[in-house]
Amino acid sequence: MTKIYSAMEMIEKLVSFDTVSRNSNLELIDFVADYLAGHNVESKKVFDETGQKANLYATVGPNIEGGVVLSGHTDVVPVDGQPWDTDPFTIVEKDGKLYGRGTSDMKSFSAIALSLVPKMLEKPLLAPIHFALSFDEEVGCIGAPLMIERIAENIPKPRAVIVGEPTMMNIVSAHKGIITLKTTITGREAHSSLVEDGVSAVMTGARLVSFIADMMAENKQRAVPSSPFSPAYTTIHCGVINGGTAANIISRQCTFLWDIRHIPEDNPMSFVDRFNHYCETELLPEMRKIAPEASIVTELTSTVPALRPEDNGEAEMLCKSITGQNDVSAVSYAAEAGQFQEAGFSTVICGPGSIGVAHQPNEYIEISQVKASERFITKLIDQLGK
Repeated sequence: MTKIYSAMEMIEKLVSFDTVSRNSNLELIDFVADYLAGHNVESKKVFDETGQKANLYATVGPNIEGGVVLSGHTDVVPVDGQPWDTDPFTIVEKDGKLYGRGTSDMKSFSAIALSLVPKMLEKPLLAPIHFALSFDEEVGCIGAPLMIERIAENIPKPRAVIVGEPTMMNIVSAHKGIITLKTTITGREAHSSLVEDGVSAVMTGARLVSFIADMMAENKQRAVPSSPFSPAYTTIHCGVINGGTAANIISRQCTFLWDIRHIPEDNPMSFVDRFNHYCETELLPEMRKIAPEASIVTELTSTVPALRPEDNGEAEMLCKSITGQNDVSAVSYAAEAGQFQEAGFSTVICGPGSIGVAHQPNEYIEISQVKASERFITKLIDQLGK
């Protein structure tokens, strides 16, 4: 007999899988597939090219148009070096909170929905609920597009997609997009006393990071006060920089990683074009006077489209009818919602927990948020079962 899980038990189960993005998520995916199969619900897996990670999608109810997709990612960020008070992969309940990696971001949403599969089957549903569980969201929303393509091909068009990122169960109709980049600078080594014989990759990198900061300062100056985003402008940020071998050696190589988190109105590639133009017209000619072999190469490593507000969008209207809320908001983090919307699906974000504790040591979700999400999905089931 298939085990019936409460929402709390399912959260505990999903959190127990160490699905930090560097690891395989197949153990969790196989568990979900077996759980659904035990309820006679067929699921499909969409693997990455290595076969070590997979998305999963499944349909509960009739496979017809007008259903609702409940979407969540299965990966979590690392716990390395964080001062956790408890085992991050074992749920600890204390003071009305459940502590564990992924409780807020964002295994609880998927766990709550999965725990309600028996209720979905008991209703029964007149329009389907689709599950969509992805891999590698935390490293650039890499996995979801493979699954979204299959959903578009194989599932009659859903009415709405609800991505359960932590919003404290508020309705979010917009998020920033993000592109991530890697810039590699190659100069020429020399003794640090002979600065005119070498080209410092590290010092060139510092000038480029300063150029990035200047572009962001310009964005801040022209920010629209009524923007729903915080910050209310496109941010450009360098998070990692590496280069050089010793203090007395002019560095040959420097690499830095940066990202552009753009409001829906901005084209992120316009900033990349400005960056490249600065390299080509200002820095490289100067560098190549000494070192003709000098280079600056920038690679686009990932891109996630922004989620744009939809005028009377189906997903927004559905969530308003369930929650009774009239207001919507925007968030500055990027999510898979923009990818679903780009594929033609009406999409919002609405899920339990707070983004304020995501990625932090001692991440938690309040049990009151679990209950609120249970009520939300139960009301959705009731609506689709009428």
